[in-house]
Amino acid sequence: MSAIYNFSAGPAVLPRAVLEQARDELLDWHGTGMSVMEMSHRSKEYLSIAGQAEADLRELLAIPDNYRVLFLQGGATSQFAMVPMNLLREKRQADYVNTGAWSKKAIAEARRYC
Repeated sequence: MSAIYNFSAGPAVLPRAVLEQARDELLDWHGTGMSVMEMSHRSKEYLSIAGQAEADLRELLAIPDNYRVLFLQGGATSQFAMVPMNLLREKRQADYVNTGAWSKKAIAEARRYC
């Protein structure tokens, strides 16, 4: 099968070695006998994965210790709701700069909370 190259926004092409490692670890992650997708989020194996992911991200982006790292599900669009829902609190007012299509979406979602 020939390789397909994806240049669209969102998911991108991964190196073959990454895909092969993911394939190999899908059924048995590091000898645990289970996939990462089957692990409890409270298990020592998963906590190790999450801790290493945070450490790697902190190193890569030089994130200081006085900042928290959040791993959130969804994409940017879901954050259009998460930000006003979690940060506005009792103020119920926010200022947005409308610069185009993406900010229009963020503004529309924020109106649900303002």
